[in-house]
Amino acid sequence: MTDFDAIDALLAGARKEVPLPPAEERRALRDGLSLSRAQLAQALNVSPSTVGGWESGRDPSGEVREKYAYFLEGARAKMAAAAAEEAPDEEGAAEEASDEEGAAEEASDEEGVDNTPARTVSAGQEPGPADADDVEALPAPQPCVLCGQPASHQVAGFPQHLDPADCGTAERTHTREPAPPQRPAPDREPRRPVPAGRQDQAARGLRVVPAGRRLKTADTPDPIGSAVTAALAAHCGDIEAATAALVKRAIPDAMALLDETRKGGRYDIVAHPWLPDILRKQTARGADQIWEGRPKWSRSELPPGEHEVTALDVNGAYLSALKTHLPIGRLEHSAGNHHDRRRAGVHLITPPDWEHDAYLPNPIGSRDEPGPLWVTEPTLRLLLRLAGPKHALCDPPQIHESWTSGATESLLEKFRVALKDARERAITENDEVTLEYVKAMYSKFVSTMGESNYNREIYRTDWMHLIRSQAFVNLWWKAHRAYDEGLMVVRAMGTDELHVIGDWRAVFPEGRGVTEMKVKDVYTVGTPAATD
Repeated sequence: MTDFDAIDALLAGARKEVPLPPAEERRALRDGLSLSRAQLAQALNVSPSTVGGWESGRDPSGEVREKYAYFLEGARAKMAAAAAEEAPDEEGAAEEASDEEGAAEEASDEEGVDNTPARTVSAGQEPGPADADDVEALPAPQPCVLCGQPASHQVAGFPQHLDPADCGTAERTHTREPAPPQRPAPDREPRRPVPAGRQDQAARGLRVVPAGRRLKTADTPDPIGSAVTAALAAHCGDIEAATAALVKRAIPDAMALLDETRKGGRYDIVAHPWLPDILRKQTARGADQIWEGRPKWSRSELPPGEHEVTALDVNGAYLSALKTHLPIGRLEHSAGNHHDRRRAGVHLITPPDWEHDAYLPNPIGSRDEPGPLWVTEPTLRLLLRLAGPKHALCDPPQIHESWTSGATESLLEKFRVALKDARERAITENDEVTLEYVKAMYSKFVSTMGESNYNREIYRTDWMHLIRSQAFVNLWWKAHRAYDEGLMVVRAMGTDELHVIGDWRAVFPEGRGVTEMKVKDVYTVGTPAATD
């Protein structure tokens, strides 16, 4: 093939991307068909947050762009056809709507009933456009998460009254002329009174949620089990093919699971915040300026004689590390030698000298260059704890400046627990398909949270570093526990490898659970003592 032939082939295969309507029209087309983001996301095999991104201005690419454009064009045609059918009766419909509106206003004046649209999230306020996506009719009434009385709809997955008048936890906050008292309608259940301690909240229009009901849903979905079942069915029970297909879709499935587990959460996840330059790659293939503290340590000397060493493997290191203090919002800069435990982020420190390298790894990992460096929240907290009176193993680090935000340790907790529970069930049932799928979900979730082309839904380079560092810190504490219990620590590598001499089963439980350790290898070091 000549160069011209290659160019002709390239031109023949090239195609222009399908045009998409403006972002505001994309949402209007979906809303016009009364479809939720979750329904559209399922049809396109993406997560609801991805659809939300497209409706906010981001554009898909490749095959999914063509599918999305096909949906939008079909939605536009369907809405146009529906409008054409209604056009002849437009005048009569307008008159009928006017009559109904007048009747509703008259009934409102006579009975004191508030006919304004019901708030779907917080009692007494109007629903925003985003709220309507999360409202679904229930096949059978279920207890409202706010008042406990039967409700016919669910909001963001939680059974709830759409009309504040039907809910017994919050009074309406609309300003209106007082109406004469009316007897309750015979077909309506009496309202439950607002407890005295909550009346102030109700008056301010705040959402009042009983403590035991905040995070409960009527039916707990099992997206992991459903995905595994569907994959096995699609590949006619072929375990290898089903596993490969599930691992391939692990990233979007992890993001969908994150969306599901964040329902009812106290904080919204900021998926694409502004980040300081220290958290950005210095070159296209380079790294940023954050030091994660990876240990690559080996004991320099062993006692004379021959020793049996057990290489232990930490199960689900990154899965356990999802429980760490993560900054919620945009990172803010501060200077000075001060640490606020209510915040988390990255810190420029001068680390203390470490004088225990003969038997324990350095908490900041294997670093040859002296001087200040940027470390993560887990590494800083480890150093501060070791400098405290309980351990007194080093001096406190000197903090020069920080990039932090208000933080919580439970931001990913429901996500972590869902993955952990699925992993434990898979181990119990000897289900290797689910086990590999779950492992791919949490490991790829962590590794693609930075500026990755594989996960455009979340760019939290700070979280990626913090979770990785927490895994290293967890390994360090296991090494310290082994040393404290009389074992001889020989090596500590990465996030999950600890080599020890001694009866390790007296210190660590053995198994495949995330709180257990399993044997990776057993080998012998040293030489037998000479005999006479």
